[in-house]
Amino acid sequence: MSGTCAITTFDNPYNPFTQFENWFLFDTEKGYNSCGYLARIARTSDELTDEENDESIEEAIDEIIKYDFRNIYRKIYKNKQKQAS
Repeated sequence: MSGTCAITTFDNPYNPFTQFENWFLFDTEKGYNSCGYLARIARTSDELTDEENDESIEEAIDEIIKYDFRNIYRKIYKNKQKQAS
């Protein structure tokens, strides 16, 4: 995952920026498949700049969280390592 923010779940103890393999294994073992879900929602393209793709990914994360009736998803930030809900 590149960019300044990422999606995770409340119970995933791993950081998707620094521990991606462990984060991904935990995520898929729990059946969340957050990467696939994000890929279906985000409108990214090779024709867009990295900044435009990052913006699209963040918008998709916000949309996922907005409609998260189970309240499991969180948005975390790469640089500040702060968490948003």
